[in-house]
Amino acid sequence: MQGRFGQVLIPGLAVLALVSGCSAGDGADGGGREGGGRADGGHGGAAPDGRAVSPLKNPDGTKPGLAPVTTDADKAAARRLIDQVLTKGRGPRTGYERDKFGYAWMDTADGVPLARNGCDTRNDLLKRDGRRLRFRSGSDCVVVSMTLHDPYTGKTIEWRKQRAAQVQIDHVVPLSYSWQMGSSRWPESKREQLANDVLNLIPVEGRANSAKRDSGPASWLPPSKPVRCAYAVRFAQVSLKYALPVTTADKAMMAKQCDG
Repeated sequence: MQGRFGQVLIPGLAVLALVSGCSAGDGADGGGREGGGRADGGHGGAAPDGRAVSPLKNPDGTKPGLAPVTTDADKAAARRLIDQVLTKGRGPRTGYERDKFGYAWMDTADGVPLARNGCDTRNDLLKRDGRRLRFRSGSDCVVVSMTLHDPYTGKTIEWRKQRAAQVQIDHVVPLSYSWQMGSSRWPESKREQLANDVLNLIPVEGRANSAKRDSGPASWLPPSKPVRCAYAVRFAQVSLKYALPVTTADKAMMAKQCDG
C-alpha cells in the first residue's frame, strides 16, 4: 500500500499517510559542547520518572523519550519491524546542504505532528521530552530551562537556554544520511517533513549528538547499551515511513541490537 510521495504504509505500524530531522555535520543542531549532567546508571536508559515511552508504543513520535525495548516479545516485534526495511548502497554526499531540508526549525512543514501550532520544532521537542519546564516571560513556547533525561547517555541534564548547545535535537536518521540514501531526489516539501517530523527527532546531550554526525547504526550507536534496540526500532520506523532504505551493514547492526 502506498501513500503520498510513494512512501510504503506498513499495516499494523500506525504509520501516517502524510510524511513528515541531524545537521551541522550532520549529527548536531547546534554546537558540540557538553554541559553538566549526571549519570543515572541505575535506570537502564529509561527516564527516572518513568515518562519515556517505548518506540513500539509510540509510532508517531508524539510521546516523550525513548524507553528501552526489554521483553522477548517486544524484541521479536522489533526484529520483524527491522526486517521490513529495504537496503541499498550509500550514495555520494554531493550537493547536500541543510537548507535543502528547509530552515531550522520551521513550524510550517505540513503533514507532520505539531506543525503550524505556533511553536517551532525545537521548542516542541523540548516541551515533549523535558520536565520542570520554564518558559520565557509571556510565552508558552520558548523553553528557557528544563530537566531532560537523555536516552543516549543515560544522563539527566539540568538545561538552561544560556548554554543552549548542552542539549541538541538529534535527527535519528540524519539528513545527510537520507540525502545519500535517496532524499536528494525528493521534492523539497518531503525533505522539510523529514527534518521536522517528531518521529525522527530526540533531544539529547550535545556531545553525543555531535559525535554521531551523519552516521548510520553500523558506525554509531547510543553510548547507553540498554536503549540501543529502541534506537534501532526508531531508525526503522523513520525508514519505513519515508520508504528510505538503509545500508546492508546498518540493517544488520539494527537487527543485532534486538537479538534475544
